[in-house]
Amino acid sequence: MRIRTLPKRWIVKAFDTQDTCYHDMLILQQQLQLRPLWCRLLVQRGIKNYTEAYRFFRPSFSHLHDPFLMPDMHRACERIYDAITRNEPILIFGDYDVDGTTSVAILYDYLQQRGANVSFDVPDRLREGYGLSMAAVDRAIQSHARLLITLDCGMKDISSIARARQAGMDVIVCDHHLPGAVLPDACAILNPLLHRPSTEAYPYSALSACGITFKLIQALDAGGKTDVNILDYLDRVALSIAADIVPLTGENRTLLALGLKQMNLHPSTGMLALIEASGLSRDPSCPIGMRELGFVLAPRVNAAGRMKDAHTAVRLFTEKDPQNARELAEELHQRNQQRMENDRNIAQEAMEWIENHPEEQQRKTIVVYQPHWHKGVIGIVASRLVEWYFKPTVVLTAADDQQLAGSARSVPGFNLYQAIDACGHLLERYGGHDYAAGLVLPAHHLDAFRETFENVVSSTIQDHQLMPAIYIDAAIRPEEITPAFIRMLKQFEPYGMENEPPVFLMSKLRSITNIQPLKNDHLKFQIQRNNLPPLEVVGFQMAHYFDLFRQQKPIDICFTIEENVWNGQSSIQLKLCDMRITQASI
Repeated sequence: MRIRTLPKRWIVKAFDTQDTCYHDMLILQQQLQLRPLWCRLLVQRGIKNYTEAYRFFRPSFSHLHDPFLMPDMHRACERIYDAITRNEPILIFGDYDVDGTTSVAILYDYLQQRGANVSFDVPDRLREGYGLSMAAVDRAIQSHARLLITLDCGMKDISSIARARQAGMDVIVCDHHLPGAVLPDACAILNPLLHRPSTEAYPYSALSACGITFKLIQALDAGGKTDVNILDYLDRVALSIAADIVPLTGENRTLLALGLKQMNLHPSTGMLALIEASGLSRDPSCPIGMRELGFVLAPRVNAAGRMKDAHTAVRLFTEKDPQNARELAEELHQRNQQRMENDRNIAQEAMEWIENHPEEQQRKTIVVYQPHWHKGVIGIVASRLVEWYFKPTVVLTAADDQQLAGSARSVPGFNLYQAIDACGHLLERYGGHDYAAGLVLPAHHLDAFRETFENVVSSTIQDHQLMPAIYIDAAIRPEEITPAFIRMLKQFEPYGMENEPPVFLMSKLRSITNIQPLKNDHLKFQIQRNNLPPLEVVGFQMAHYFDLFRQQKPIDICFTIEENVWNGQSSIQLKLCDMRITQASI
């Protein structure tokens, strides 16, 4: 099916001379002796002084916060030390996604090396769903666990944790989800979002669950000399940060940068096997970065829980034998192939249904359902449909004979959870946040839910929220892109949430040559420059813009800048975000 083309809004991030941001930029320019462009990009990313800039550009282990600044950290460490000393059975329970399985893997490995009597468990996504279920507590009871540690879950599992406590277990919760009005009955809760009246909040609130787990390991390791090199765990921490799409600011940026270095130089046995099974190069000239973490490695780990169970992922990330690791990595690779096939087929079916119902084009929401769709991939499909149609979307499948299960995704700026909450009278249960939610509803409520959801969204969403926006960081000229420019730009990496690749604008371009439509609806052309090599520009699925060049008018383009490595040779290309005939103003 041909890729759908949506018009886009171009929004240049303004820097008024009266704004505080402009003042901060001038201060940075004086302190760093950098050109205004780089200081502008730093200020846009919340960097306002020399110290913050130094930590941004030169992340170091010494920049990490003291783990004991996290409330309850002393209590958690003391309880774990006691369990190790008394040889009490410890059960680590974590979520089935990348963040959860990497969390379980590194804490399990660390406690094993410290001589703990430790085991782990992860839930079955299809049978148990997210969180610590009563079935999981029953398994913990059967294992005779005396200490239960939950990772990437636990904040909302009030009843399950109460049952564990009644069975004689102490519980430590390590979670990064928002605390509710009622806290679980745990002997320690490690959550940077938790503000206790008697203690200072942790200095950084946006850690991944694996990041919190690493802080726990960091604290445990501070208690005395051990033979464990906790830096070995940073490759898995980096993967969790990329997969869970947490902000790449502060401590997350530091952990990610250190983790990428670890992954490229000294990956763990399991990570190396996953890299090889994924077909990624180990060539130092083409190091693994955020793109490889988020789009190559993470989907293979997530496929463990989506298609079967996530124990395989934990086993991979704790495996020491290379051959065993290769077999486990190959199993995840095969599951990901199966996941991709399910994903493609369901997305194709959903798109065909929408296209075959013209009345759907007039609606401001999408709600699609087929009973045979795989529950493990409907969230991915919902995200694809949002990308395709740019509307709040719900994808539903049969949970059983009486109920439907769904995943919902939103467009930027629209609070999806509030819209789902307004339909709560039609639902059995639901949960989520601004941009993603999960829900279960009686099958006979499907039509009522579809109409109610449409009415709620239509009455609250703004028209501009239904059109994709491109936020442009700065305007530059073709001649500014030099090797020195690229070297400086690369220091802003790694990119991710709240540190997206800078989007640049070039206006009134006329010297455009070698315009080529490529297969798969791609477009390629060159921008000629005086006394400099031409700039290569590629637009993925943008061949429909070919006709713009026939008008022989000046062109505006917005783009990011990428390094393209092919057969060991590196080159710079501009990756097109959008283009149009030059307008009077932007």
